[in-house]
Amino acid sequence: MQSKAAVTFGKGEPFQITEISIDDPKPGEVLVRLVASGICHTDVLAQNQAYPVPLPAVLGHEGSGVVEKVGMGVTTIQPGDHVVLSYSSCGGCPNCLKGKPYACEVFYDLNFTGKMADGTSRLHKDGQELSNFFGQSSFSYYCVANQRNVVKVQKDVPLEMLGPLGCGIQTGSGAVLNNLKPDPGSSIAVFGIGAVGLSAVMAAKVSHCGIIIAIDIQDNRLELAKELGATHTINAKEQNVVETIMSITGKGVNNAVEASGRPENTRFAVDSLAVLGHVVQVGAPALGTEVTLDMNTILFERNLNGFLMGESVPQLYIPMLIELYKQGVFPFDKLIKYYTLDTINEAIADSKKGTTLKAIMKFSS
Repeated sequence: MQSKAAVTFGKGEPFQITEISIDDPKPGEVLVRLVASGICHTDVLAQNQAYPVPLPAVLGHEGSGVVEKVGMGVTTIQPGDHVVLSYSSCGGCPNCLKGKPYACEVFYDLNFTGKMADGTSRLHKDGQELSNFFGQSSFSYYCVANQRNVVKVQKDVPLEMLGPLGCGIQTGSGAVLNNLKPDPGSSIAVFGIGAVGLSAVMAAKVSHCGIIIAIDIQDNRLELAKELGATHTINAKEQNVVETIMSITGKGVNNAVEASGRPENTRFAVDSLAVLGHVVQVGAPALGTEVTLDMNTILFERNLNGFLMGESVPQLYIPMLIELYKQGVFPFDKLIKYYTLDTINEAIADSKKGTTLKAIMKFSS
C-alpha cells in the first residue's frame, strides 16, 4: 500500500514529505493507521547520525493509531483497536523471558539498525528499501509493527495525545516509579526539564516525595515544573547547582534523575547525592559521550546506573499511566503542542529552541 511519510535521506538533512510503499504485515505483525506521532530527542539524534541508523529512513517511535490489519498468529490485537506503539524486543532472550524486555539482548539491533526481526524492512521508496526505526517508523500515515511493540488502550482518552507514552513520558516517569521507587517524604532532583524530566517530576509528586528539585536553564520550563509538582527550582545559568541542592536538603538528595544527556549534569547529579543516594541516567547523548566522576563519591555508597524505556513492560505500564491521567494526578497533556506531518521540521526547530516541550504531529486522512 502507499503512505505519506517524512523521510530522512541524508545526515542532518531536513525531513522530506513523500510517498512510500508499505508491505503487508508478516506473521506476528500489525498494520496501523497512525493518528499521531510524538517527536523525541532520539529521533533527532538519529536524523543527525549520532545514532547511525542506516539512511534513508522513516524515523518516529512514539506512534498512536488504529489497527487496520493483523498478520498470522496475532491473537491479542484486532482491527479497530486503539493502540500506542513502543519499543521493539525479541521476546525470546533470557532478559525478555524474565519480564525485562527493555533489557532485551538484541534491543539495539531491533530498534536502531533499520531492520525488522527477520532482517528486512517493510518500507520502500522507488524500489529502494527504507530503514525502519524502533520497529514502527511512526513518521508515516501507516506503519507495520511487531505485535510486541503494540499496546492496546481504551477508547475513552484522545488517541492523538497518547503516542509519547510509548517512549519519552514512559521513560521519565518510569525512572521514578519503576526504578527509584522513592520513599514518601524523600528528596529528588531532576536535571533537564523537558518532556522526560517533567514526566519524572509528575511521577515524583505521585510518589509523595517531600522535596522535588527541578534544574534547567529556561525559566518557562521551571515555572511549569512548579505547576506540575516541583517544590524548588534551580536555574543552572544563575546558581551553583550542587551548592544550592545542598542548601535546600542539608545533606544531599536521596534520588536524582538526569534527563538532559549532558555529562556535566550527570556529574552534578552524582555530586548532589546523600549517602546511599541513587542517580538514574535517562538522558540520551550521542554515542561515545563520556563523563568524569570522582570515584570516591561513588565509593561512599552513592550509585549511578543506566536506564532504558522506563524499565517497563509497555502493555502493563502505559495503561497505568493513562489511568493516572484520568485520575488527574499525571497531567501530561500540559506538555503537548500539536503540529502536522508537513510541519515536522518546524516542530523539531521549536523543540530545539525549547519553546515546545513535546511536539506531536496529528495526521489527517
